[in-house]
Amino acid sequence: SILWETLAKQFVEYEQMAPFLIPEDQQRRLLEFLPLFLKAWEQSAEEIIFPNIQLLASEVSKLLTKEIKRNLSGKPAEEARLALEQLLQQKGEAGDGHLLLKSVYLLSQTNMRTMWNIIGSGLPAALMQCLYLFFTVPLKKTSDDRETSEDDAQTQEMLVKIMLNMYKEEQGVEELLAADKLQSLIIAASSLWDQCSHSWKVPTGHVLRTISKAQTKTSIVYLQAGDCIKIAVQNLFTLADTLPAWDVCEAASIVLCFVKDSYPVSSALLTEFENYDGYQLLLKILLRCEGLQQNEGDPYLDEILDMLTCLTTCGKTELKVSGNIIHPQLPHFDFEQTQSSGMTVKNLQPFQVLQSIFQRSNDQHLCGRILAAIGTIWAWDRVNFFLLEWTLQPINQFTDIIHFKPHPVQVQFFRLLESIVLDLSYVPHEILKKVQYLIKENIVPFCTLTALQCLLSMTQKDLLFSDIFRDSGLLGLLLALLRKEAKILRKSAGTHLPGLKEGTEKELNVVMLKMVAALTARSVRNTVVLKDYGMVPYIKIFLDDECYRSATLSILEQLSVINYEEYMSIIIGALCSSTQWELHLKLDLLKSLLRILESPKSHSAFRACSGFNGLLSLLSDMEGALQDPPSGQWAAVGQNCILELVFYTLQGIAAALHLDPVNSNFFQRNGLFEKMAEDLGSLGCFWTEEKRQIPVSLEKKRTFAAFLDAAFCSSEPFPVWLKNCIWILNFLDHMVKGTLHQESYFNERKPEMGEESRDDQEAPQAQEEHPDLFAVVNGNYDVSFFCRLEMRDCTIVHPGAVCVMVRLLPKLYKEGHAQLSQEIQCALVDHIQSLVKSEKSRQVMCESGLLSTIITSCQDAFCSDSHPLHLALTRVFEKLASQAVEPHVLR
Repeated sequence: SILWETLAKQFVEYEQMAPFLIPEDQQRRLLEFLPLFLKAWEQSAEEIIFPNIQLLASEVSKLLTKEIKRNLSGKPAEEARLALEQLLQQKGEAGDGHLLLKSVYLLSQTNMRTMWNIIGSGLPAALMQCLYLFFTVPLKKTSDDRETSEDDAQTQEMLVKIMLNMYKEEQGVEELLAADKLQSLIIAASSLWDQCSHSWKVPTGHVLRTISKAQTKTSIVYLQAGDCIKIAVQNLFTLADTLPAWDVCEAASIVLCFVKDSYPVSSALLTEFENYDGYQLLLKILLRCEGLQQNEGDPYLDEILDMLTCLTTCGKTELKVSGNIIHPQLPHFDFEQTQSSGMTVKNLQPFQVLQSIFQRSNDQHLCGRILAAIGTIWAWDRVNFFLLEWTLQPINQFTDIIHFKPHPVQVQFFRLLESIVLDLSYVPHEILKKVQYLIKENIVPFCTLTALQCLLSMTQKDLLFSDIFRDSGLLGLLLALLRKEAKILRKSAGTHLPGLKEGTEKELNVVMLKMVAALTARSVRNTVVLKDYGMVPYIKIFLDDECYRSATLSILEQLSVINYEEYMSIIIGALCSSTQWELHLKLDLLKSLLRILESPKSHSAFRACSGFNGLLSLLSDMEGALQDPPSGQWAAVGQNCILELVFYTLQGIAAALHLDPVNSNFFQRNGLFEKMAEDLGSLGCFWTEEKRQIPVSLEKKRTFAAFLDAAFCSSEPFPVWLKNCIWILNFLDHMVKGTLHQESYFNERKPEMGEESRDDQEAPQAQEEHPDLFAVVNGNYDVSFFCRLEMRDCTIVHPGAVCVMVRLLPKLYKEGHAQLSQEIQCALVDHIQSLVKSEKSRQVMCESGLLSTIITSCQDAFCSDSHPLHLALTRVFEKLASQAVEPHVLR
């Protein structure tokens, strides 16, 4: 601060003496002062603390302006260019010029009042002359000049920064006009771009763009008077034939900046640009940009496209168009109430350039940028879509040629088309007809796929599209195509025929099925169309391929709305005809079946189509599947998948029995609970040998819930066979309580296109290597239900399931694990006894007519009548039987 105070005093002395000094002495004194000024700036963390800063800025700027003019006076261009370089660089006696330049550079970054003093010094015009010479007169460098390259860069940086600070102000722009070099510089950029100084191209572009943004009426009149834009356009036409495309883009973007930025002040330069074929010039330049490597000229190409987009709103009058709104439309669409934001299209010529480029070019970057520009224009104002589509019809016309474009452009186009519906809530019927024709012709499968995905997204938005695409014939077209594909699949019957679809064509089949599923969802009329077309036998052919299965099941589930029997016949038939190893096909079929069984109306159809026997046959097919260690082909399946199949099979049976006395009576009367017990007992995890089990004394006794918690939620080691038994017993426990159909223990897994079929990729060693970890943290299990086990309502709903648990009780045994086996047996007996404690449960058991069966099961379960577990269970159920006055049998 002391240094700044000293400087302030010295400058006051300079002010007082200046009127009495000759100019040379004034200049000397000022130049002697500036090094001290710069030193103070450096020592005060580059901060200026100076009271007379405006006067200092004025004095220094005037002296720099004077020195520039002196060095330029009377010299030819190249000599003047060299003189300027010597003046401004930091070497020899010419160091005074650099001192002045650096001082102005620092002062120009302080505040606006200081900047006004610099602008008023005449420096804007002087530096414009400098810029013109530096840009248009490149100097030939020798090897000795390389040492000065760093000085050149510093000098250039300071010059450009000063100009940017001055020319961003309208006052600065008006001051620079005194040099009469702005027009010359613009014209030079449009004609000498390939001959100008390479190092000054980018800085000159920055300065001119800054000037463009601060144009005034005076500057526009100045440029118009010299036909600046006209001449520049003519020059660029010539350059467009000779220079590389990115160079022409860079030069043209500068000229276009002046046209676009001047419009809010005056339309004169835009009118001049349009009158002298400016749009044709841009079309020519942009078409030359086809095939440019990525990032070549990108900033300037993008800048031109952005400015063209902006020019669409530059017009004096609003466009007045009236289109014919074709109905039906979405319920919330109302064109009359569409409010304009003011950013509406008023000038179609620049948009026609964008449209023409898209129609004539197949360049991915160009076409993609134009689609992005259209999206931007729509985003400015919803009305713009209608203004453009009812005049130039860009999207309508693009649909005819989109299959010629690169794949990423096709994807972008159909997303844009989709946004018409999703964002504008408008149904473009004419365009959709063309898209449908594109799908029918299928010239480029990828394009067909992308188009259909677009229509699928629309269909999922609103039920209206189910009617639109039926009436337009799209549903019929898709059904015909799927019939053809189904015939090929049926003919192939698991072989690899040349006609089988792969890759994009297979994915197209997937999307066609999804589209039919979407069109039939919640539409009975469309489902009837599908059935009337005789498509049901063909649709079910797609079940065998996992890629097609999800959509196929959705279609068949919709079919159940009009005919439960036909749906049940297909699903039960497919379950029974599936091979022993098609576990994931069975899982998907069972999950579909469960969704339909949520409707009580489907239960009679399930029974009539032998649904119970069909599901029990799945259990029979898994005989020995849960052996430990797994044997044969089961070892390659993975026991998690087997348990999942057991769960969904039992869940399907439980769902069909839920609140359905007819089905419950049927299941009980036909001995199907006994059949279930037999099938579950043969899975491989239960004891199957007819040997007498010798009771042992137990060191500890746990409840069933505590036993489950210990087996699955603690680190205590348990054998795999026992864990599998516990899973099944838990399923049965929930069936007893009537809640099994509501449970969800396994996470959904959805196959994607391109993934290997799940039936072929099961990891066979997972359980063998980590049996404990497998059961507890495997991603397909939700073990949290164990923690909720004792919180359930213990009322018995399905007494037949109690019979199954009793039959499995003695099979909870394995040689070598006698202690653990009897412990879980005791826990299960206690649990069964707890189930019949409530009055309601006892009533259900008494009315079921199953007590005698259960008592017999207890006797058959153990080889000895004196076995303590046999005695305990028999005592409970005999007591219940004695209380039953007359067993009630449901009829």
